Amino acid sequence: MTFLGNLLWFVLGGGFFAWLGWLLAGLLLAITVVGIPWSIAAFRVAPFAAFPFGRTLVDARTVGEDRIVGTGLANVLWIVFAGLWLFIGHVLAGIALCLTVIGIPFGLAHFKLAQVCWAPLGKRIQSTD
Repeated sequence: MTFLGNLLWFVLGGGFFAWLGWLLAGLLLAITVVGIPWSIAAFRVAPFAAFPFGRTLVDARTVGEDRIVGTGLANVLWIVFAGLWLFIGHVLAGIALCLTVIGIPFGLAHFKLAQVCWAPLGKRIQSTD
């Protein structure tokens, strides 16, 4: 069921465009040397944006990794430069999809991605199965 949900999400629910948005944000941030940490975070979230069903993003500390000093400040800068725009896109897409009965699961996936837009640094993809 997860495979079918991810396939439908990628083709019909905006998964391709969500993946593309995170990938473009990562590429734009990678152009500058200063933006490389945020670029890595965006590239880490991009596959999750493409296939969110059956997976979740968790704090790196929950999987045994140490938190890098300054992650909180870096996430604030992320919000200013990239996170706000990705958040707006995911929320608008989520609202539009929730207006249709069949699109509600896809809308909820966009809302899940909108939460990640506020603090992608220090997140890791983990299977929910």
